[in-house]
Amino acid sequence: MKPIAPGTVIFHRHRGYGVLTAVNLLTGWVGARFGDEKRSIDLNLSADEVRHADGEPILFRRAPPECMPHARLMAMVRELHAAGYQRLYLYSWPKPSGLHWRWQLFSGQRHWMQRPLREGWYGSGADYIFNPVMGWGDAPGADTAGLIAALAQYDPAGLAQALGRDEDHTRWFAGVCDALLPDYAYSLGADTPEQPLPLDLPVMAVHPRLPPYARSALTYPPGWEQTWSPDSIARRHQQRTVVRHDVIPSGWSLPLEW
Repeated sequence: MKPIAPGTVIFHRHRGYGVLTAVNLLTGWVGARFGDEKRSIDLNLSADEVRHADGEPILFRRAPPECMPHARLMAMVRELHAAGYQRLYLYSWPKPSGLHWRWQLFSGQRHWMQRPLREGWYGSGADYIFNPVMGWGDAPGADTAGLIAALAQYDPAGLAQALGRDEDHTRWFAGVCDALLPDYAYSLGADTPEQPLPLDLPVMAVHPRLPPYARSALTYPPGWEQTWSPDSIARRHQQRTVVRHDVIPSGWSLPLEW
């Protein structure tokens, strides 16, 4: 499906051609202005028969757009790894509300908790659903090659720092991409007493109405366990050693003595 973003030209059978002034990829509600109208009106992409300017229907219900940018970022990072920029890393984690996930790219040293912050190299799904761009001059819906070209033009010095070898992380990242793309992405959970780190790498869907991820479990990135607190490591071992005594396999026959 073509990208939907502020500035997209649309066609409505009752009002003619117009332009989107606001979008919400999570709910499907958009603001649009037609002709000489000064005020925008609210439309719903699922019910108001809105089309692209060339007549292509916007099938918001059947083919919902990506509400999270993480899968597009993963595909871009994998391509850059293959081109020799193996010291480029993608860190993602949930917002406190749990509704959206943040993301940050960084290059150079692989320090997960001491990441250098560069302008345009970070964002949030909460911003992406209203304007689906990464923030470094890319166009809405740009493919992997377009994202790489825009990033190289926007911050060549930052991308140059990613040039180098990190074979362990590159191998892990390629395996995660093969397992998750194009519909899922990974999230590195926060280490808090209320929400201990799960045993396996958390996985999230990039658009609604996708079934929960049910394939083989994925491991955390190389070096990730070095960032855990002693309490978190202890809780992780406790999760691994929990034995259920209230479930007996059907093949067992135990004598019952009273």
